[in-house]
Amino acid sequence: MFPETVLRSRRLVLRAFGNGDIPDTRASCSDPITQRWLPLPRPYTLDDATAWCTTTAHAMRDSGDGIQFAITDAGTKRLMGQVGLKKTDWRALVSEVGYWVSPWARGHGIAAEATRTLAHWLLTDQCFQRMELRAATENTASQAVALKAGFHREGTLRNAGFVHGAQVDLVLFSLLPGDLRPSLRPAGGHTLAAMTEERRRDPAAQRRRDTRLHS
Repeated sequence: MFPETVLRSRRLVLRAFGNGDIPDTRASCSDPITQRWLPLPRPYTLDDATAWCTTTAHAMRDSGDGIQFAITDAGTKRLMGQVGLKKTDWRALVSEVGYWVSPWARGHGIAAEATRTLAHWLLTDQCFQRMELRAATENTASQAVALKAGFHREGTLRNAGFVHGAQVDLVLFSLLPGDLRPSLRPAGGHTLAAMTEERRRDPAAQRRRDTRLHS
């Protein structure tokens, strides 16, 4: 599983969801734009928000499927959205990113900034080899976020998505370690290639080293 961590960018703090996020999560996930492209319950109730913030988001990390972050404003601490990893392939070191942005935070590049922050952590600190992003072909806003975050468009996956009872085509984007800027050298002087080889030879030893680097 991924280690518990807090990530920071110029404007944002990415942290685990908690009880204090329940009201804003409900408001965000009840919004028609958020609902349009995500397979969320309809209506999105207070119980749904409570389950996500206190149980479901944390269970995804515990199961090894991924990790979920609340996107918060570094100054006000208010919830601005969600970004997270899912469908993680630990053998291939590949994971898929997903996100939503709260209505009051849209139009300020929040999703792209949060996605870039998570990508740098995944592809450097966690030594992954690929991050994927999938967006419905008609979801042009999400595709714009992918390009702004530095992803490369690879093609269309026909009938690969399922949203509110209907199949949809998905555009596949990817980001590799070599796509990141500036340097790929993580803290501690280890090269990305060396860290990746170390993880493959002895994952337990690598997790121990990661813990020391982030403690």
